[in-house]
Amino acid sequence: MNPLRNSPALLPSLLICATVAMYACQGNQPSTMPDTGGASSPRSSAAALKAAATIDEAGLRSVVSYLASDELEGRGPASEADAVTQEFLAGSMRDLGLEPGGHDGQWSQPFDIVGITSHVPDTMKFSGSRGVKELEFWDDFIAASGVQAESAVIPESAVVFVGYGIDAPEYQWDDYKGADLEGKVLLMLNNDPDWDPDLFQGDRRLYYGRWTYKYEIAARQGALGAIIIHTTPSAGYPFQVVQTSWTGEQFELPAENEPRCQINAWVTEAAARELVDLAGMDYDSLLESARSQDFKPVDLGLTTSLSLKNDLSRVQTANVAGLLRGSDPVLSEEVVIFTAHHDHLGIGEPNDSGDTVYNGARDNASGVAQILAAAKAAAALPSPPKRSLLFLFVAAEEQGLLGSKYYSLHPTFAPGKIAANINLDSANIWGLTTDLTFIGLGKSSLDTVVQELAAEQERTVFGDQFPDRGSFYRSDQFNFAKIGVPAIYLNHGTRFIGRPDGWGKEQKEKYEATDYHQPSDELRDSWNFEGMIQDAQLAFLAGLRIAEETEMPTWNPGDEFEAARLQALAALEKVQE
Repeated sequence: MNPLRNSPALLPSLLICATVAMYACQGNQPSTMPDTGGASSPRSSAAALKAAATIDEAGLRSVVSYLASDELEGRGPASEADAVTQEFLAGSMRDLGLEPGGHDGQWSQPFDIVGITSHVPDTMKFSGSRGVKELEFWDDFIAASGVQAESAVIPESAVVFVGYGIDAPEYQWDDYKGADLEGKVLLMLNNDPDWDPDLFQGDRRLYYGRWTYKYEIAARQGALGAIIIHTTPSAGYPFQVVQTSWTGEQFELPAENEPRCQINAWVTEAAARELVDLAGMDYDSLLESARSQDFKPVDLGLTTSLSLKNDLSRVQTANVAGLLRGSDPVLSEEVVIFTAHHDHLGIGEPNDSGDTVYNGARDNASGVAQILAAAKAAAALPSPPKRSLLFLFVAAEEQGLLGSKYYSLHPTFAPGKIAANINLDSANIWGLTTDLTFIGLGKSSLDTVVQELAAEQERTVFGDQFPDRGSFYRSDQFNFAKIGVPAIYLNHGTRFIGRPDGWGKEQKEKYEATDYHQPSDELRDSWNFEGMIQDAQLAFLAGLRIAEETEMPTWNPGDEFEAARLQALAALEKVQE
């Protein structure tokens, strides 16, 4: 159970109001744009640049400092801190002069989530002809309920290795080959095949490599359980992230009729090697066999069982939205949506120093600060752009992109009228860069917008500089893309001014190894806000430019999300008939 849920009020209303007022006042004195050499004759208007210059360190720092404070106890979903966060965001946008952007004139878009706290046994036993192996909870495996029920049970069941666990007809890849896996426990590799650029796009991770896909397809195979083998390279983060992210209360949207495994789990690679050894097989040879399109499921000759007792709750969280209505009588019915998730992990397992607050300063108080700053910049324009701008702070992202998923299912604008989504998640805290990462570069007509604005800052645009992370499918723009909305997901560059080559990559990897989803993700004196300002200004200007263009952005022909866009536009035409 989340300790926040039954705690006394965290902050008196006076303090909330004071913090909102402080934020709304800061930045009224325009700051200068970061000095990156500035290209001559920018396309952005003087009014747009003046508005962008209101994005400054004082405003960004105040938001991060407040949202990532211990008083807000990590902003766990459905906690009192969650409610305080929502109130702060609504109050901030109200003070900026925006109008409520939710349904029925509300600032919030509340939705139910189901909380599941699983009580996992200390060990998980595997039996075979060569003996028994007991894996230790936390050190060797992590397990969570796949069902919204008081118990999740795998009776004694066969364990089958299914390679990458992928069925992708467009790549002539099927790890299942029609095998009967009903009632089995599936052991599978993380990521997707990455050694051939013509197969699963090489080292760029696709949705097939995401854990969400693997659990979903295991359930569609009729499996009772699915176990993913973790390695740091294949996941993009160490096992400690699995430990902290998959324990404690987990939240989901209420279940419908979708197939589900009883239990979803992870094991370390060391543990997986021991299990394969127990099966009398060679782990490396088994991995090598999984690299072939001819691979077939391998019954390991092992059985396992596991039973979880679950504490269930049905609670509410909410997205928070503010709207700047467009100036054009027709185009104002269309919208550019800015997003950042306002939640983090709340209270969790203590770290080595006993800290239990998962503050989420970079992930994602920083992104919230940037989007609020963009909202302030929009409010500072002498007149609104042609299209409307929606500033949407989504909930429960850390639980599986739940807030953006709910919005995509219940949008306040028809999907065909959403021109684009601009998403910010985990800002640059290390300084100015000469480059910019556009995750999703090459997918849509938005490439030109980002490239032109980056040129104004004399920056070079790169696609995902860590393609093996599968970042496009790991943040909220993914749910907008699924309903056909072209998306800009901006991430910081890696070429830092005044730093040697490779320094930026080192900082990102250090953060992932020590601070990502840990209590140590806190605001520190070492943060450099210049790059955060740089990226927030570009995001604001991108949204403004899209809002002023006559034509709607499009996916590039053949893109995986093009069909959804065409379907959304066709639905509009049908309504208008």
